[in-house]
Amino acid sequence: MTTFGYFLSSEEHSPEELVRQAKLAEQAGFESLWISDHYHPWLDEQGQSSFVWSVIGALSQVVSLPITTAVTCPLVRIHPAVIAQAAATSAVLAGGRFRLGVGTGEALNEHIVDSRWPPAAERLDMLEEAVALMRRLWAGELVTHRGEHYTVDTARLYTLPDQPPPVYMSGFGEKSVELAGRIADGYICTGPSAELVERFRKAGGAGKPVQGGLKVCHAPDQEQGQATVHRLWPTQGIVGEASQLLPLPRHFEELAQMVTPQEAAKGSPCGPDPDEHLQAIKAYVDAGFDEIHISQIGPDQDAFFEFYATKVLPELR
Repeated sequence: MTTFGYFLSSEEHSPEELVRQAKLAEQAGFESLWISDHYHPWLDEQGQSSFVWSVIGALSQVVSLPITTAVTCPLVRIHPAVIAQAAATSAVLAGGRFRLGVGTGEALNEHIVDSRWPPAAERLDMLEEAVALMRRLWAGELVTHRGEHYTVDTARLYTLPDQPPPVYMSGFGEKSVELAGRIADGYICTGPSAELVERFRKAGGAGKPVQGGLKVCHAPDQEQGQATVHRLWPTQGIVGEASQLLPLPRHFEELAQMVTPQEAAKGSPCGPDPDEHLQAIKAYVDAGFDEIHISQIGPDQDAFFEFYATKVLPELR
């Protein structure tokens, strides 16, 4: 049975507001949480980008929902041995309800410690090595590792959960989806693509969970919703590899000037009509997703949770 969660936007909201939203999500009937892991927001207008591991610690103490990072890049900005420690501690605090979502990242967040941004194929190799390294550390081994991309010298994790945190991998291209099927415990995708889900399953992901995510904007009318999306998330209308390659929010702002409100809101239901929201979510259900996480764009979170608790979630179930 498909379950429905809430997607916490670290780029839009302060850490204390993220904690408040998580509590509202649980009260409204959402069954899990996604939380984004960024160093920079996509745009200065979004205005936030807190350290996700501190927020996860707080979330673990105020909600009983499973928590997944969507997604962490354990490649450049933070060494995978450190991510392994952060994920293990989060899993302990969350009582085993933590899932580590990983991906190959964006220059936007990773370039801050190394201006060289590896090409996609190299980042996939780095991710495969990073995941294997983290799993060795979660097993409680004393790890010495000298690989192609990472070096670890006699490292051991002492604070460990009863079971290692599952690793879910994000992927959109053919090679990344196939790697996810081979090395990950689950798959993450932000578009309702039955083709990608099927590719993941055929690559070794049969029987493994598939998580999806989408952004919506509950608003008094469609026009106001689209205006809010265009102000805060015009990046949704930017296609191609730019999202992985550009290093600064101002670069995304420059590209976003070419995006119309309609292009920004494509795929994001806007306004007060529950049927539009239901249709967008059911596209993920029909594509074979097991968990679907919905994010409300903009500041009007309380009205969104009331709307979903009364008009949307009951219909989905």
